[in-house]
This record gives sequence, structure tokens and C-alpha cells, in this order.
Amino acid sequence: MVEIAELEQRITAALARISAGVGRLGAAAGAGHDTPSAAQADQIAHLQAELDRERALRVAADAALNDLRSPVGDESAAEVERLTRQLDAQGLDNQRLRSAVAQLREELRRLREAVQTGGPDGPLVNRAMQAELEALRAVRASETTEMAEILAALGLIVDNREADVHA
Repeated sequence: MVEIAELEQRITAALARISAGVGRLGAAAGAGHDTPSAAQADQIAHLQAELDRERALRVAADAALNDLRSPVGDESAAEVERLTRQLDAQGLDNQRLRSAVAQLREELRRLREAVQTGGPDGPLVNRAMQAELEALRAVRASETTEMAEILAALGLIVDNREADVHA
């Protein structure tokens, strides 16, 4: 981007010089000079060559700017797809965790009520234990998904490093 800004400044300066040169030529023509002198002809040729160079630089700068503004490539689209799948997996894990936590809270509430009324019965303790196991399984699944994400990110880093080493 700095190069593009620099090129734009150079082009603007060149156009200003050309405009000034044309203004001087117009003033000289208005003063009664019908044909430019040899020095003026050289200056016109020089300014025309500089204008052509600056136009070529402007075309190159515009092309570079268009490349920067170009749409996302295939590699980025694949990355977006991977991140979308990852987000979907995290959403499912979170939903499972929320459900397990709600079930565990309900079973704990029932256990507290049973303790207050004289002691919990066997089926109530079993349901509470099952809810706790389901919550632990959900946490483990969430951790497994997170670990897979970390490994995928590390794999990308290693691949990029290898590509840089071989380049």
C-alpha cells in the first residue's frame, strides 16, 4: 500500500509539472510565438516521455490495487469452510453441555429435596449419577473437539513453516 501511495504522489507531481509546462507553452504561444523554440521542443518531448512513464506507473499501481481488492481465493474459501465446520461442531458441543448441565441441576435439586424429607432413594441416586456421567461425557467431547481444533491449527502452522523452508 505504501508503494501505491508513493506512486500516486509521483504521478500527481509529474502531472503538476506537465501542467506547468503546458501553461508556460500556452503563455509563450499567446505572446506571439507560433512555433516552439528548440529548447521548448526538447522540454515538450521530455515532458511527454515523463507523462508516458507516469501513465505506465499509474496502470501498474491500479493493477496492484485491483489485485489487493480481488475476491478471496480458493485457499481462503477452504479456510472459511473449515472454520464453519469447526464452529458447527462447537455449537453442538455447547448444546450438549447446556443440556447435561440442566439435567444435572435438576437431579441435584431432587436429591436436595430427598435429603430434606428423610433421605434419597436408590432410583433417584442412580438418575443423579447418570446425569453427572452425561455431563462429564459432554465436557470430554467438548475438550476433544477443542484439542482437534488445536491440532488442526498446529498442522497449518507446520505446513506453512515447511513451505517457507522449501521456498
